[in-house]
Amino acid sequence: MIKISIIGQSAFGESVAEEILKMNGTIISSIFSSSNPKDPLNQFGLENDLPVKNFKRLRDNEAIESFKSFDVDLLVMAYVTDIVPMEIIKSPRLGTIQYHPSLLPLHRGPSSINWAIINGDKKTGISIFWPDEGLDTGPILLQKEVEIDKSDTTGSLYFNKLFPIGVESIIESIKLVIQNKAPKIDQNENYASYESWCSEKQIDWNDSPNKIYDLIRGCDPQPGSWTIINSKKVFLYDCKMIKNDKKIKKQELYFSDKQVCIGIDENLLVIGRMKTEGEKKISSIEWVRKNKIEGKIFVG
Repeated sequence: MIKISIIGQSAFGESVAEEILKMNGTIISSIFSSSNPKDPLNQFGLENDLPVKNFKRLRDNEAIESFKSFDVDLLVMAYVTDIVPMEIIKSPRLGTIQYHPSLLPLHRGPSSINWAIINGDKKTGISIFWPDEGLDTGPILLQKEVEIDKSDTTGSLYFNKLFPIGVESIIESIKLVIQNKAPKIDQNENYASYESWCSEKQIDWNDSPNKIYDLIRGCDPQPGSWTIINSKKVFLYDCKMIKNDKKIKKQELYFSDKQVCIGIDENLLVIGRMKTEGEKKISSIEWVRKNKIEGKIFVG
């Protein structure tokens, strides 16, 4: 029986744990999850009588010694945002594998999904790799590719594509490890890129329409991209780009009973939802009415 430990959080970590429980010949010997008691992985472990451990920092000696006490065969890192020390990574008999939502070595770092869209990539994917001392630099075990559609946001790309294929790939990787068939393919540093956290972005309306559209999609639903409307900081969501048949001027906010748009050269940016800073997201039409927008308005 292979003893597996999971370090992770959120719905992704929960789904991975759920699928591992279904596997013959494996047991989950421990879960190291978020200290948030409402975290889905945390709750899943408790509901299934699995040992759940919570530490603010996995680098602390208490966390390291606790992990080693479970004497696991394989560690699976599923949605990890903390730094996991090498004392933990090197401890399991069969090693440690980790999920990353990009085609490594492209888009190393914590906001790889955001940056793939913001940079205008046509495709991305997932990597299951063997973590080492670097940040997302270890050998590749398995990769799968997905297309980035022009309608994709960071939210849709993750939940509709990278989430399910990631869970599936982790289970496939575990089976390869158990069968002693898991490869270790060095990453090609000639193609490596790294981006740090994606923070909220102000829209530069002087950029090309595609660049503007990609920025908005890449920041949707988090961390958000914004512009100034009537001296207010306003975030834009659920947008699509269409041809500017209405001949709306650049940066002009056009609205009707059916839609709210902003002119961007030969295109129109149709806005689905909007949010004034500090408030909740609402439909764009509701936002225009709530803020009593009248006449010709230009964003900036």
